[in-house]
Amino acid sequence: MELSYANGISNTPLLGETIGANLERTVARFPDREALVSRHQRLRYTYERLNEAVDLVARGLLGLGLEVGDRVGVWSPNCAEWVLVQYATAKAGLILVNINPAYRTSELAYALGQSGCRLLVSATSFKDSDYAAMIDQVRPELPALEQTVLLGSDSWDDLLGTGETLSPDRLRDRAAGLDFDDPINIQYTSGTTGFPKGATLSHHNIVNNGFFIGELTRYTEADRVCIPVPFYHCFGMVLGNLACTTHGSTMVIPEAAFDPTAVLEAVEAERCTSLYGVPTMFIAELEHPDFARFDLSSLRTGIMAGSPCPVEVMKHAMSTMHMGEVTICYGMTETSPVSTQTGPDDSVDKRVGTVGRVHPHVEVKIVDPTTGRTVPRDTPGELLTRGYSVMIGYWDDRERTNEVIDDQRWMHTGDLATMDSDGYVNIVGRIKDMIIRGGENVYPREIEEFLYGHPDISDVQVIGVPDARFGEEIMAWVKVRPGAELTKDDVRAFCRGRIAHFKIPRYVRFADDFPMTVTGKVQKFRMREISVTELGLDTAGPDPA
Repeated sequence: MELSYANGISNTPLLGETIGANLERTVARFPDREALVSRHQRLRYTYERLNEAVDLVARGLLGLGLEVGDRVGVWSPNCAEWVLVQYATAKAGLILVNINPAYRTSELAYALGQSGCRLLVSATSFKDSDYAAMIDQVRPELPALEQTVLLGSDSWDDLLGTGETLSPDRLRDRAAGLDFDDPINIQYTSGTTGFPKGATLSHHNIVNNGFFIGELTRYTEADRVCIPVPFYHCFGMVLGNLACTTHGSTMVIPEAAFDPTAVLEAVEAERCTSLYGVPTMFIAELEHPDFARFDLSSLRTGIMAGSPCPVEVMKHAMSTMHMGEVTICYGMTETSPVSTQTGPDDSVDKRVGTVGRVHPHVEVKIVDPTTGRTVPRDTPGELLTRGYSVMIGYWDDRERTNEVIDDQRWMHTGDLATMDSDGYVNIVGRIKDMIIRGGENVYPREIEEFLYGHPDISDVQVIGVPDARFGEEIMAWVKVRPGAELTKDDVRAFCRGRIAHFKIPRYVRFADDFPMTVTGKVQKFRMREISVTELGLDTAGPDPA
């Protein structure tokens, strides 16, 4: 009996260097190659110029008296300055604290206070968020916060001015004293209950993860990567920025936040070879009313990740978007983030139906959530990850760290998965999302994939809702394709005779949008809350309409 365990054997060694040292090596190899394009800001940097700009910001941070290990928050949508601060803090040995652009005052105060930030670099405002006003509101609660630098203001110019006055030798001396195992980044995970947890990551964690993501996507200095996913999240700053800078590729920022038109325009104008996104982003691009007029022929690859990737969406990306080598990545912030990835040489079935095989230098296994024993291949269980990519821990929270990292350093992901005989992993759901209907275990992902096959369904999410008789019942939230007409009975009729009766949704809700995080992850807990209220299921479920 073969057990569900795999390790990523690789002839390519891990990088034993800091992020700053790695960037310097890339600059030496490709000084004149384009490193960063921010289209909405009309800014372009070669690798040599990018490095000069990063060093200027890093010297400015040293000039403010910041010491190794001090925390610096960054609160901004995607822009060139975000990238400069990311690499400048790494070179200066400071811990970058990523702040979600959607945060409001209580969340902002918590992240800055819990991490003990001495400095915050922030946009002045974005959309309907007045960041400057919110900072002023929470500042009295934050005794550790000594200074705020607002992008595009005099304070940003002052930071750069300080950098101009500081000798480059100061930065070189600082860099010489850094170690690749030093913590360098805190990313707050969006928990569904309680306060967010600050996953603390090292140079070693994220520079290696970015490097091997780029290796498996076959990046070279000729690649140009369109990055519409947010930098505050691992998808943007690791899969995006670090995968590029470890290979001399170009980072292309289409807009401050996701906009399908801006993405398609950027791919065409910049001749991007790779495109990133969560499934909902790809759906929005594919359904763009002017999709056919954009020339996307430069694309060859990309990454779809962040949430389960519908098979039909993958197929369309590969065919109509020219992304024949597109890969699926699976992971979590706590694992830097990628643990498994499909490869360009994998069969179409494996690339659209799994999240790939274990990453180089990483171990994965699937265990029975109750007993902790490793399960046989093709048996569902909880996915665990171990290796260089596992976080140092949650910032200043040993108790919650110990809840997810066991004594053998296995990270418990909370995801339900299977591993086939070839080592390919398939995510079948979250432990907390698994529906138990009348004693039957039901995996929402299976029903979602089935319903994606309906020609009039654009997107679908399946949840469990309370039921007095069965414990839980199946509910589908459905997005209908533009111009199509669909009834609840049509959805159920499509299922009858094709999937088991207990998997057929009792409830169907049509929706224009799903509750989501800023990174595009669907919030199923919010869907449950909304559904329970709308259907009055806190007492007894009504007859479905």
